[in-house]
Amino acid sequence: MSKTIIKVENLSKRYRLGLKEKKSKTLAGQVANILKSPYDNYQRLRKLSRFGEEDESIFWALKDVNFEVKEGEVLGIIGKNGAGKSTLLKILSQITEPTSGKITLHGRVASLLEVGTGFHPELTGRENIYMNGTILGMTRREIDRKLEEIIDFSGVEKFIDTPVKFYSSGMKVRLGFSVAAHLEPEILIIDEVLAVGDYEFQQKCLGKMEDVSKNQGRTVLFVSHNMSAVQNLCSRGILLRKGEIYVEGITEDVLKNYIGGNSSTNFLDLEKNKIKGEGNQKIDLKAITISGSLDEELPVFPMKELFISLGIDFIEGFKNQGERIDIRIDNRLGQRLIWCSTKADNKLDLKSGKLTFKIPQCPLVPDEYVLTVFIHDGHDVANWYPHVMIFKVEDDTYFDSGMTIPNGQTNFIYPFELINSHK
Repeated sequence: MSKTIIKVENLSKRYRLGLKEKKSKTLAGQVANILKSPYDNYQRLRKLSRFGEEDESIFWALKDVNFEVKEGEVLGIIGKNGAGKSTLLKILSQITEPTSGKITLHGRVASLLEVGTGFHPELTGRENIYMNGTILGMTRREIDRKLEEIIDFSGVEKFIDTPVKFYSSGMKVRLGFSVAAHLEPEILIIDEVLAVGDYEFQQKCLGKMEDVSKNQGRTVLFVSHNMSAVQNLCSRGILLRKGEIYVEGITEDVLKNYIGGNSSTNFLDLEKNKIKGEGNQKIDLKAITISGSLDEELPVFPMKELFISLGIDFIEGFKNQGERIDIRIDNRLGQRLIWCSTKADNKLDLKSGKLTFKIPQCPLVPDEYVLTVFIHDGHDVANWYPHVMIFKVEDDTYFDSGMTIPNGQTNFIYPFELINSHK
């Protein structure tokens, strides 16, 4: 049985935010505020030790986080911006002290948290390799042994004796990842390394992380918004929400919860569910119906007709000029499969109150899918509803022959028909 390499117990991190200074229009009022401020600060400090005490100056980045990571395991940590991912990695990398709780690490830790972290801009790439290696506890002899391999993997050998301040962000992350991955740490912590760099280098990174974990038995903590990379690389995952562990388990289940929960529906009333989009709100989306028929609610089957109907509303005085609506269908890992846009269609009439996209032959295999709707008023974003609903394509036979549709994906602007109808 693999031994535990990382153990996190009741880990919490608290920050105290800056407050807006109280101002008064009179001198007497301002003096009163100054005299009162020590008491206000004392009251806020009394509340810092408990989660339940609400105070506008207190922000808990992490709240009672508990988990373990085994030797050789690749753990994916996902969540929206501000969920606490980077704070957690900084604490594990011993860059930041926790407010409470305990972490136990068995082995040397190498971290790549930000592009070019730890690089001295005036030193050359070669000199930075030695400096980073020394910080990670390596001897000069160990670094000498790995030097050529590090330089070759990074792909910046032509500029290795150039000061790092002249490197692009992509070159810095190449060199930083190469150093962290090749200096044989027992624990490798990586935060969004795939956000920078070209496709070829991203594949090299994934291959190296897989080699480090599977062949060398080292432990990897991987944070990324690339759900496909998380799925392919990580055997287990953690979903963070507002500083707390929302879901922990096998990667597929964690990713499904992150993309859009577990429930699927073929009808969504946005007003009833109080779902608001992002934009100037000049054009509003009221309801969505997904069906295998235009006139009635029927299940959606592969290779049969697919109708996506949108109930549209708009503010008074709307001119109906230059607007467009896009719909996008993703799988539960966030990978785009189908995209339809009215941009090339001159018959768009939003004043009818209802717009339907008809896909003559649904190319999706039986599974659950995520719909995103984008509305543009011709000048600016009117409304954007990312991952607004999950719908299901039912199982069916392939042309009634008894054969199931083979697995596969599409990723292109899919042909469709546009149907305008009145409310």
